[in-house]
Amino acid sequence: MATIDDADRRILTALQRDAGQSLESLGEAVNLSRNACWRRIRALEEAGVIRGRALLLDAEKLGLGLTVFIQVRTNAHAPDWLDRFSAATRAMPQILGVYRMTGELDYLIKARVADMADYDRLYQALIRKVPLSDVSASFVMEEIKDTHELPL
Repeated sequence: MATIDDADRRILTALQRDAGQSLESLGEAVNLSRNACWRRIRALEEAGVIRGRALLLDAEKLGLGLTVFIQVRTNAHAPDWLDRFSAATRAMPQILGVYRMTGELDYLIKARVADMADYDRLYQALIRKVPLSDVSASFVMEEIKDTHELPL
């Protein structure tokens, strides 16, 4: 774990909210000079604390209005199956996250699709690429909280 101080936390919090802001605006927000902010950001990038910068898009306005959580159970736990499953899910742009779980569920997949027909195409493509024992899906009716900001 990287050692960060309060100034780093202020910078990271501000950048999580708006990574595109100018160094001048950031400096004003965190009470540091532009150059001090730049040096700290570079150090945080070099330490791997900042992995990259992203643009947040409105999925609904882009025709991807349905969020689905896909629960996967499998009888296959061999390394070659996992390699195929990982490669298949990474190659599907609709899939936003894949998590190996504890308990009765083996994997949880988060995806964004246009509608039920689009989900069915995703499901069909996935089961063609890798054998799965049991697949079920839950569709998001209301998004109450969805954030990328880590609590610092």
